[in-house]
Amino acid sequence: MSLIMQCGRFELDLGRPLVMGILNVTPDSFSDGMGELSIERALERAHRMLEEGADMIDIGGESTRPGADPVSPQEELDRILPVVEALYDAAVPLSIDTFKPIVMRGALQAGADMINDIRALREPGAIEAVADSRCGLCVMHMQGEPRTMQLAPQYDDVVLDVKNFLAERAQVLVNAGIDPQRIVLDPGFGFGKTAGQNYSMLRRLDSMQVASYPWLLGFSRKSMLGHVVGREPRERVAASLAAALYGLEKGGHILRVHDVAETVDAVKIWQTIKDESFV
Repeated sequence: MSLIMQCGRFELDLGRPLVMGILNVTPDSFSDGMGELSIERALERAHRMLEEGADMIDIGGESTRPGADPVSPQEELDRILPVVEALYDAAVPLSIDTFKPIVMRGALQAGADMINDIRALREPGAIEAVADSRCGLCVMHMQGEPRTMQLAPQYDDVVLDVKNFLAERAQVLVNAGIDPQRIVLDPGFGFGKTAGQNYSMLRRLDSMQVASYPWLLGFSRKSMLGHVVGREPRERVAASLAAALYGLEKGGHILRVHDVAETVDAVKIWQTIKDESFV
């Protein structure tokens, strides 16, 4: 499999690491000061990430952090569709962070280029919602569901269990007629794993490789970092960069991050170190 990923309107060259900026279009992320969602503030954030060098934008209308409460499909669509429409001409792929087939269909009709699914397209109707498009598909591993996933995650061997799950889900998609070049895999750091299990996965990421599928990695500001450095989420930039660069060294391709400018700079230095022609 080549390092070209089919992603909606785009063919992405994964020969270099790509930085995906996180845009959580939720009231707790972009309040208008009265607790209501401000689409204008969300769009300001998106354009700032693009100026900072984001290669992709990942738009989410429902929080998936541990303990998060669900929202209805219509509310999720009401949050994300104005953003997709406003950013359609931004010249980067627009990814939608959702597991709901209704939201997938609505987002793709509005012009989204990728579906980033924490449930690995296991919801009834999810595969059918994306099968006939050219959108990219991020297939993630999660044990349990967001409200309870961190209570007591258990594995026989987290690395082998996650690898086998992702291999099985990728094969299901291919069997449904989906081009393998549309698929990227995410081990799901922080989604139903203890801190130790997260670090075991990162340490052994290269041995988790499934065929030639690329990796999308999300470490940004997560509790696995806070567990070690003892800092609050917004103070975990340096820790996030350390994990991201190690993830690239172990074979990562796309980094999903909050801190775009810092990650872009770190990746540039990482690439320069590896470029032996640079003198």
